[in-house]
Amino acid sequence: MTSMGKTRRAVSVGLCGAALAAALTGPAQAAPDRTEPAGSVWELKPTGTEVRFRGLAAVSRSTAWVAGSKGTVLRTSDGGRSWRNVSPPGAGELEFRDIEAFDGRRAVVLAIGEGEASRIFRTDDGGASWTESFRNTDPRAFYDCVTFFDSRHGLAMSDPVDGKYRILSTGDGGRTWRELPDTGMPAALPGEAAFAASGQCLVAAGPTDVWLATGGGATARVLHSADCGLNWTVAESTIPAGDPARGVFALAFRDRTHGLAVGGDYRTGQPSPRAGAVSRDGGRTWRQAHTPPPAYRSGVTWLPHSRSAALAVGPTGTDLTTDGGHTWRTVDTGSYDTVDCAADFGCWASGEKGRAARLEPRP
Repeated sequence: MTSMGKTRRAVSVGLCGAALAAALTGPAQAAPDRTEPAGSVWELKPTGTEVRFRGLAAVSRSTAWVAGSKGTVLRTSDGGRSWRNVSPPGAGELEFRDIEAFDGRRAVVLAIGEGEASRIFRTDDGGASWTESFRNTDPRAFYDCVTFFDSRHGLAMSDPVDGKYRILSTGDGGRTWRELPDTGMPAALPGEAAFAASGQCLVAAGPTDVWLATGGGATARVLHSADCGLNWTVAESTIPAGDPARGVFALAFRDRTHGLAVGGDYRTGQPSPRAGAVSRDGGRTWRQAHTPPPAYRSGVTWLPHSRSAALAVGPTGTDLTTDGGHTWRTVDTGSYDTVDCAADFGCWASGEKGRAARLEPRP
């Protein structure tokens, strides 16, 4: 392809991202007492189950994976018209909170909990079979999130053990894992931990950069590593903490510089002021959103091929930003825990009561 062709394609993709964001900015409507609010930007894709899906991996508009309670993993390859139960055998007692998929056949799923409840499984055949590649044997560890830099290299993280977050590393797509030394990890604050709420407490961008979100301590912090998890720096966010229920719940970086953080207080009815923050320097500093999401948000993602548009979700709604996270506007009042977008503009959300949905811009 000529350089002119590449330029035209880049412009086209950018315009598509802008058009998608613009299509979502119509007036939100109050939710009637039914499954989905009028004026919704999400189209529910019934899964046939009532489990809560906090793990989500968007592969495309047609293919997505969800993972949740009771050891449940589902996969769709037809845009959500049907879902196949591809749960690992014997996993019914596990709580899956994060899933990372490389395509419609290869995926890695994380189960959370103390001791041996924390496990990692991998499939290479669309969930027809799974291999358990990690089982935690330390009763002090509690794994929360997993992320990948590419289809081979990834990390998983545990809440602090001996005063520091514990990091696992894989170089073979999640088939094997090894614990990284903690010499480059800053000390955790008293009471500090990560939230296994949406699979977005540990996120990567590019080949070496990764960020870790925290809460529960005196301040909500964001840790950053530029060398695949070996050495970390730490910065305070503007999202309030000081309580086990408050802090940064999810991060999204569209590149190694521009990041978003969302969170708040997950308890029903509790206020969540300053629930959004923005970084323009790779997480070294954070600024409070001028108009943050109006309530606790547990998931966030950039819209594909956009430099300024992103979505945040939580139990009380979905918010859209078109200015890089400085101002947010509610565009949907349905309940979702996590959100993820694929490169072909396939954006998905999932949450309680078996909810899974695909983004459908308003006419």
